[in-house]
Amino acid sequence: MTPVRVMLVEDSLVVRELLRHIVSRDARLEIVAAVASGEEAMAKLQTVRPDVISMDIRLPGIDGLETTRRIMAEHPTPIVVVADSVEDSSLRISMNALRAGALSVVEKPVATTHAGYEAVAGEICTQLRIMAQVPVIRRRPIGTEWATRGTVPSHASPAELPGQAPSLLGIGASTGGPPALARVIGALPNDFPLPVLVVQHMGPAFMDGFASWLDSVVTLPVGLARDGERAEPGRVYVAPGDRHLEIGTGRILRVIDAPPVSGQRPAATVLFRSMARQSGAAGIGVLLTGMGEDGAAGLSDMHQAGAQTVAEHESTAVVYGMPAAAVRLGAARAVLPLDRIAEHVLRLVEPGARP
Repeated sequence: MTPVRVMLVEDSLVVRELLRHIVSRDARLEIVAAVASGEEAMAKLQTVRPDVISMDIRLPGIDGLETTRRIMAEHPTPIVVVADSVEDSSLRISMNALRAGALSVVEKPVATTHAGYEAVAGEICTQLRIMAQVPVIRRRPIGTEWATRGTVPSHASPAELPGQAPSLLGIGASTGGPPALARVIGALPNDFPLPVLVVQHMGPAFMDGFASWLDSVVTLPVGLARDGERAEPGRVYVAPGDRHLEIGTGRILRVIDAPPVSGQRPAATVLFRSMARQSGAAGIGVLLTGMGEDGAAGLSDMHQAGAQTVAEHESTAVVYGMPAAAVRLGAARAVLPLDRIAEHVLRLVEPGARP
């Protein structure tokens, strides 16, 4: 099997050599370039033609965010951001790089003697291998750019609008999820009448920063879910890292340390199944872009309970894995492009829209 061709972009010589060591241990990966700046990366792209890029955020000259923008505009290539998980400024830039077209963010390795080194090293190699397979296109519209996209096929039957007022909105996402979530939640008004529960697949070290970033780009207040708190209307609750999020009796949130489901913790299926049990036909479940099949089975349970269920349309999904699995199961009452999902949700919660 031909190895995945990797370009490393990292200004620190120490970290660059550490990444070189990590990637070189995986026979399925081959380093074709290791550069110290965005300018060098742009200059080498056409000649080395990597399958995937490991991107540092803090670079001399043009930073990793601007480098990502330029690469996606001129030479679209899958990009994995390698970031310091404890610096707020780095996290904010990393999340904006995802908006600009990067596919995922992973924790930067510290040293071979660090307690979590092997786990971090393994995740870097896994993400590089997986993301190399994701097709990316020139100037792929992510985040607010979706608003300028033309009409795409979708289906959502007016006859299937709920007779019962919705009481809870749950959203699941994985690869490509942060900008998609920003787009959907950002289109909800500040008087949105439902609690919003979110499952986003991301490394545990980044969840705090992700919640803070999302809070900064949408109108509704966003925070990590805490076990035992009551879900209030107009607030967004993000599943914390490496913990499942469920809704319990009386809209009490449960953050639990149960085994992974479909290889994921948190898992969208766990959230959706709890919504099917507790909210029944009064729930709204939305499954956005992501690799794998997490969320599909849970969305199916919600559908069977009479809830409103939505899957993102293939035309706008960065990775049409999770939504496609839901569509195959017949779990989605509506299949919509990203820029129409919030509009559909608002239509469902408006009293005038119900019979």
